Amino acid sequence: MSALLKYTLARVGLFVLVAAAMLAVPLDVSPLLKLMISLVVSAALAFFLLRGLREEASVQAVGAAQRRTEKRERLRAALNGDDDGGESATKAD
Repeated sequence: MSALLKYTLARVGLFVLVAAAMLAVPLDVSPLLKLMISLVVSAALAFFLLRGLREEASVQAVGAAQRRTEKRERLRAALNGDDDGGESATKAD
């Protein structure tokens, strides 16, 4: 399972737990307000509790971005005829 998926599921799970706790509290407040408070509280908790997953997902995202950039540069070089493999297949001269 990818790190980004694990982090996303952990964030959603944390929100569900906090929302369930907030909705169980017998306050005379709108359920929508309780859900909005749950969103803020779960975001704050996720900042501290999910640090490892967040960093792992960040490393994975940076690696994927670097691979895409390298692939794009290789493709541009090949299209320009600047590839290191000798004669380009696109040159008809």
